[in-house]
Amino acid sequence: MRIPKEGESVAIQSYKHDGSLHRTWRDTMILKTSENEIIGVNDHTLVTESDGRRWLTREPAIIFFHRHYWFNVIVMIRDNGVSYYCNLASPFVLDREALKYIDYDLDVKVFPDGERKLLDVDEYEANSKRWHYSNATDKILKANVNILVDWSDHHKGPFSQEYIDIWYQRYLELAHR
Repeated sequence: MRIPKEGESVAIQSYKHDGSLHRTWRDTMILKTSENEIIGVNDHTLVTESDGRRWLTREPAIIFFHRHYWFNVIVMIRDNGVSYYCNLASPFVLDREALKYIDYDLDVKVFPDGERKLLDVDEYEANSKRWHYSNATDKILKANVNILVDWSDHHKGPFSQEYIDIWYQRYLELAHR
């Protein structure tokens, strides 16, 4: 598999535990690839839901994927400040078709004032029963919620202002080529 280069676009596909397609982002611009992580940006990107509904993302959003963490982070750059939407999900895989991951329902939202909310707990519990999430998966996901909270509290990785400044500036440079 060829690794996408800076400035190229890839599709992102999220799946559910049973293998069904959940959501697709058509063109995510790649800002950085390394052995373990991919950083990209969505800005007015076409998103298609599993039921066929389609919509466009509203603002620039830096996305962070890592091969060793069971989450991905969407850094939404808005007029009223930066918000974060963190999907608890399998580490990504990349193939000829898309960057892919399994969405495990739980989400952590971090608001511009630093307030955090754990979302979709009911959906997680229902799908855990329906698709028989293993105890190991449950433990991994809960441990990764704690990692997200720690990163958010300590402004690590995508939660640091420096990270946002660097990658948003790089996006602007690539977008204006």
